[in-house]
Amino acid sequence: MRLYTYRKDVNGPMMVGVGNIEGTAVKSIEELGLSYTSMNDLIDHATEAEWEVLRQAVQEASTQKESSDFIALSDVVLCAPIPCPKQDMICLGINYMEHAVESARYKAEAFGGERPFAVYFSKRVGEAVADDGVIPAYEGLVDSLDYEAEFAVVIGKDAKNVAEEDVYDYLLGYTIINDVSARNLQTRHKQWYFGKGLDGFTPMGPCIVTKDEFAWPPHVPVRSYVNGELRQNGNTNQLIFDVAHVVSELSQGMTLKAGTIIATGTPAGVGMGFVPPNFLKKGDEVICEIPGIGRITNVVGE
Repeated sequence: MRLYTYRKDVNGPMMVGVGNIEGTAVKSIEELGLSYTSMNDLIDHATEAEWEVLRQAVQEASTQKESSDFIALSDVVLCAPIPCPKQDMICLGINYMEHAVESARYKAEAFGGERPFAVYFSKRVGEAVADDGVIPAYEGLVDSLDYEAEFAVVIGKDAKNVAEEDVYDYLLGYTIINDVSARNLQTRHKQWYFGKGLDGFTPMGPCIVTKDEFAWPPHVPVRSYVNGELRQNGNTNQLIFDVAHVVSELSQGMTLKAGTIIATGTPAGVGMGFVPPNFLKKGDEVICEIPGIGRITNVVGE
């Protein structure tokens, strides 16, 4: 099942919708009798019976030749599925081995060394950027703008002290994140919060796809393209620390609230991994793609 946040027009209010199986159309959950006005609200309060209403609507649409009550995605304005997360996003650093190699090559003192434990950091998200939204260039502040396509997990219910074998029960689904990074700020400040947390540095979407649409554990390709050129082409089966480990470990010391987003790290092929580095510039188009979820396309702007 696909879950969207969207507007009927540019100036309209944000709405929550459920998508058809093909991923081409959306229907407001309000039309199905659910009164939740945001994705956070839906995740926090929807009952199992209400989730079943959504699943049934998708199933019924798939058996009808014409589903006029679904609106084509091309006729709405997509927003990030969780435009304003309740808490900072949790991210994994250096969670693909080949990315660890290219990162250390770029700046060994910042990214090198052995890491027997997962590297966690938080990413500030004032408002996530939607598919077709703009990534700000921050000229004068950022001289090394980079992209990072990532498979992200969305927690479905509060998780505390969860065993690895039980993690699946706590997941809602998955989405795509572009963990945009200012490498000069990231390395200058000896920590990653500022360099990854600037406004507009979190493209997300195009939707949340519920966990039942994927095998467990999820092994899916993670790709990025810059101006049509394939840059990253990894797979979540290459994660050093997988989803079950990460969610379980974090939950031992903190409550992962429903709606928490965890970005699991990026594969090799980012701009700083090139020799010489190949960073983004104004006008560049970045596509992040995960089969089964879709793709988000963003252009570097002012």
